Amino acid sequence: MAHRSRAFVLPAAAGILAVLAGCSQPAKQVAQLPPAPTAVAHQPPPVAPSLTPAAMRAAAAATAINPYVGGAAMLGNRTIAENCASAPNLRMLTRAISLSTARQTLSAASPVTVFAPTDSAFGRLNRGAVNQLLAPANRPALDRVMSYHMVPGTITLADLRGRIAAAGGSVQLPTVAGVPLTATSDGQAIALIDANGSKSYVETPDVQQVNGIVHVVNGVLVPRMG
Repeated sequence: MAHRSRAFVLPAAAGILAVLAGCSQPAKQVAQLPPAPTAVAHQPPPVAPSLTPAAMRAAAAATAINPYVGGAAMLGNRTIAENCASAPNLRMLTRAISLSTARQTLSAASPVTVFAPTDSAFGRLNRGAVNQLLAPANRPALDRVMSYHMVPGTITLADLRGRIAAAGGSVQLPTVAGVPLTATSDGQAIALIDANGSKSYVETPDVQQVNGIVHVVNGVLVPRMG
């Protein structure tokens, strides 16, 4: 597959991200919801009105019918970090989370939506780019990239499609990095367009966790740095 150039506007302190340029365009993926279980399985247990919003989210997530990720079961009573760590195709993401400020965001009570790049997505970056990004000297750049994959609140695939339709075909999502990410429809697929114009696609949606939701994507999203 042909490689296409990606240019970034970066300050000198974050210049390491320039090596991310030149990854190949991910193939389009049509995000599919998991097969619908029986009506009984979809019914969450009664929730007392006195429960906090966080407790109510945790109760709903614990009864969710989640898709498998990389062949591993994703349990609704785990955190995002815990489920990512158990997925064999999210090893690089798990390592990046552990080294960045993302680990704090993903341990907070406030819910967050994470667009989780697979190991294959990281593998499409320029040779040596990932190791350089994970180096201790480049923590600010790593923090910026990781937080760009996170959107405050819980956004399901249906929510995302609804927002895109209501906005006329594309919608801006405010990320934890403070830089918007664009979501759009590409036929039946959901595409994410980063600040550099590169597309990634949602391939496994709606993996529910006690502190938010994960959509597995096939590309690494990179913000402009400055």
